[in-house]
Amino acid sequence: MNLLHNDVITAFLRLPMTLRILFISIFIIATFGITITFIEPNKFPSFFDGIWWAIITTSTVGYGDYVPDTFLGKLTAILLIFIGVGFISTYFVALATTAVSKQNAFLEGKSTYKGDNHIVIIGWNERSKALIKSLILEHSKASITLIDASLEKNPMPDSIHFIHGNPNLDETLIMANIAGADKVMITSDQGKDELHADMNSILTLLAVKGLNPTVSCIVEILKTEQVSNAKRAGADQIMETNSLTSFVMHSSLSSQDTMITFLDLLNQFKEKKLEIVPLQDREFQKNIDYITLSSHLLKEGKLLLGVKREGHTFFNPTAAFPIKAGDKVIVIT
Repeated sequence: MNLLHNDVITAFLRLPMTLRILFISIFIIATFGITITFIEPNKFPSFFDGIWWAIITTSTVGYGDYVPDTFLGKLTAILLIFIGVGFISTYFVALATTAVSKQNAFLEGKSTYKGDNHIVIIGWNERSKALIKSLILEHSKASITLIDASLEKNPMPDSIHFIHGNPNLDETLIMANIAGADKVMITSDQGKDELHADMNSILTLLAVKGLNPTVSCIVEILKTEQVSNAKRAGADQIMETNSLTSFVMHSSLSSQDTMITFLDLLNQFKEKKLEIVPLQDREFQKNIDYITLSSHLLKEGKLLLGVKREGHTFFNPTAAFPIKAGDKVIVIT
């Protein structure tokens, strides 16, 4: 019996402060409410009337519809006011404090993300900022978690969940629920030189894959020499930012008109959507060539750019290029 009693006390003490104060307040209200019905049964004909009086008294509302007349009844009311009002006030103060603490923890990146199938973006910079805005415009209910060690507060509290910490550490990734993430984007740290930025990105990739080997990871790499290391670490897709920038600059020097057209095409992607669609979802998947498939898609308002097959991409193949089951088509919608 003593062991059961100790277990109950231990379980009670482990409850959050707000719940403990609430249970104590309910116990006090019930005890005094029932007691007053025994002391003054004429004034308080039922237990409900007594409990109603106790609630009104401890909340300091004081309607006056039930008032004790006897000395013992008034003494009970005095004790209730001294004991009950203090606990009720403490409960609401603790409740407000807890709400404020949780809000501050959310803004400061100290609260754990508890959702699943979310997108984790590592690193706060202009690229990740633009990416988050694009994701929100595309899917207003997109679940996005940002991990960054340099920010002090959530930069977009209405749109994302923020985790403040080093993304190389397991405890930070666990707070972001990396095990339940759908995709991870690792951006390069602009505060470091290119080599150390790449090393930091690869180390973060290793930490992510260690906790969730199956999650799709997109990694930004600055130096071409580190691409092979990123692949060994398990990167599913690598963004060579410097190579892409050099290509654009070189093309601008070679043919300004061509590059302006290319950049205009990229800007169109902000309004239109580039999609890779599995062919098996389509009704005309058998005995069809590239030009026939292109005609079908044009009728749906989609421009066919190419075909993906077994890891290879074929852009604008010949008109007679055969389309096979299992192919994926690259279209602009």
